[in-house]
Amino acid sequence: MSYANDMPSVQMAARTDAGLASELRLSVMRLRRRLSNERHPDNPLSMGAMAVLGCLFRHGDLTVGELAAMERVQPPSMTRTVNALEAGGYVVRRAHETDGRQVVVVLSERGRTTLLADRARRDAWLARRLRDLTHDERDTLRRAAPLLERLAASD
Repeated sequence: MSYANDMPSVQMAARTDAGLASELRLSVMRLRRRLSNERHPDNPLSMGAMAVLGCLFRHGDLTVGELAAMERVQPPSMTRTVNALEAGGYVVRRAHETDGRQVVVVLSERGRTTLLADRARRDAWLARRLRDLTHDERDTLRRAAPLLERLAASD
């Protein structure tokens, strides 16, 4: 299937907010799928599990409830993910510093190493693809990246 022939219709559709939404959705989904394919073949973790490791890396120790809220999943689902990560040695649980009733999830050294290696591999692939773009195209993406992040974080 050739997408080149679709370009005029894509440009026309993107003139409306609904058309832009459709094009962004499709493009972001394709990019996510492509980046997912660039993961190391020996990495046994799902994208959801990798997202949890990333969340812990960015935010530090979190409760299962906090992780569930940040990743927008139900607490029982997050509990299953954390249990699997703990069994694999990617995270550890420890008592909350100020609330003895709570347990926090902590990124282990294995989890950190796995996350950083995965990110480096996918970032390298994307950096190679970005070199194929013009300076102006890369500049457009630099300006768009914070906007895409804001869209992803909004309710």
